[in-house]
Amino acid sequence: MGFEFWMFLSLVYVSHFHFHGLSLAEKAPYYSFVHEAAMAPEVSFYDYIIIGGGTAGCPLAATLSESANVLVLERGGSPYENPSKPDKGNFFPNLLDVSPSSYAQEFTSEDGVYNARARVLGGGSVINAGFYSRAEPEFLKQTGLNEALVNYSYQWVEKKIAFEPSMLQWQSALRDGLLEAGVLPNNGFTFDHIYGTKIGGTIFDGDDHRHTAADLLEYANPYRIKVYLHATVEKIIFETKVFSRTRAQGVVFEDELGKKHWALLTKDYKSEVILSAGALGSPQLLMLSGIGPSQQLKKFGIKVVMDQPLVGQGLVDNPLNFLLVPSPSPVELSLVSFVGITRFGSYIEACSGISFTPSWSRSVAKALAAILNQTEQSSTKLFQEGILNPESLLDTRIRGGIIFEKVKDPISSGYLELRNMNPRDNPKVTFNYFQAPEDLMKCVHGVKIAIDAVYSKSFSNFRYEILSAKALLELIVNLPLNQRPRHLTSAFSLEKFCMDTVMTIWHYHGGCRLGKVVDRDYKVLGVEALRIVDGSTFTSSPGTNPQATVMMLGR
Repeated sequence: MGFEFWMFLSLVYVSHFHFHGLSLAEKAPYYSFVHEAAMAPEVSFYDYIIIGGGTAGCPLAATLSESANVLVLERGGSPYENPSKPDKGNFFPNLLDVSPSSYAQEFTSEDGVYNARARVLGGGSVINAGFYSRAEPEFLKQTGLNEALVNYSYQWVEKKIAFEPSMLQWQSALRDGLLEAGVLPNNGFTFDHIYGTKIGGTIFDGDDHRHTAADLLEYANPYRIKVYLHATVEKIIFETKVFSRTRAQGVVFEDELGKKHWALLTKDYKSEVILSAGALGSPQLLMLSGIGPSQQLKKFGIKVVMDQPLVGQGLVDNPLNFLLVPSPSPVELSLVSFVGITRFGSYIEACSGISFTPSWSRSVAKALAAILNQTEQSSTKLFQEGILNPESLLDTRIRGGIIFEKVKDPISSGYLELRNMNPRDNPKVTFNYFQAPEDLMKCVHGVKIAIDAVYSKSFSNFRYEILSAKALLELIVNLPLNQRPRHLTSAFSLEKFCMDTVMTIWHYHGGCRLGKVVDRDYKVLGVEALRIVDGSTFTSSPGTNPQATVMMLGR
């Protein structure tokens, strides 16, 4: 039941993440090089082997294919395979889908917070909120990337998949409410990270079709790239010689039928294995391959190639907390279109008009009825209206919206450990939300700003006067958002509210941090021919939403 509600909130956060599919055969000229892993030869050779065809892996592969032979191994399927599956009417069923072919693999952290990990060509860009915004200048300086090359790479991505969103009534009213609440100035539309309130980019076009990192493979040389789907990498193969550094030689991967394949590097001195499996997958695969904390590896009988205690450490998830605000006025179905970038370290974003399952409509109605001393039938009328779209699998939608705040650069960090030796299973993850008091204060301040925006003059047409700020907090406290215990004072104390109702915004990062596990060129320290290019190398989440920077990094 709790997981279903987390899924509902995923819809709440991403509701609009309208997965309008365009079939690979119809739209993408690169269909010829995308195959099922079962079609792979038993042994093959490539200049570059990329593990993970996700948000970083796709632009990386397209770039390398300009001058080298590239293999991409993606553990999931294609977002283009079934043209109707990614459509917006199927968004909620896709999130609830726990079958082996689903786009998202759910997990629950040891902190008791529901989460998900992408498994599809295009990675998180297939299942995220679609918001597109560049990194802050401080992040780029910290990573030491060349500014001119960074800007060129962003533009390379934006030319293919980034758009300006429409700002309709609800989103515009809330944006103006944030300005009233002091999140100034109004920066209009921009991809850049600027303090104040701005309209950001989106990966949804004017027809509400989603464009993903997989679309960047249109840039690839189709004669120099091969992409295998449902290819689960079991481990990286290393060559160890006396008096020389350990060197990556290739990988072992398994297709969907359980058959093993070996992909090996050519003898070209530039040849590399590149991990782009994400903040969970990359440290997990390093450990399964023998690079990681030796005690943990020995526990599972894994041969230690290199003792590296920092693999899996410094794993961070940006906490999210939110308000559900019923509206007396009709609202549009909207995705995240703008963001409030505060100077104290909190981001404010929102969505509206998302769909509820009938069971969760009842859950919200029951909580509202208790707060307002009404019948459930009466409280239901406050926030729900029917859906006339016959293609939708859900029959109701919220008349209102979700306003959430994300903590920027949390100090609290956790770690990742192997659960078993099966690369298909998620590892054990601990994020230690709000372990640092500074993170908690950012959340408290951010929730206060969100409340001020809700009770602003600009937003007055989209809130009920009978619902006080305390009532909105109490509504959230009474919903099973996670597996964490509730304090009796959660609706009275914003500190307790933040701790008790914390969720994920799916921006977790770290585990193979820059300067700890990889060097400035993203090469794994102490090993030849092995590099990591993804969010696991980040010391902080770039910008308000990281996907733009992850794609830029791949380029």
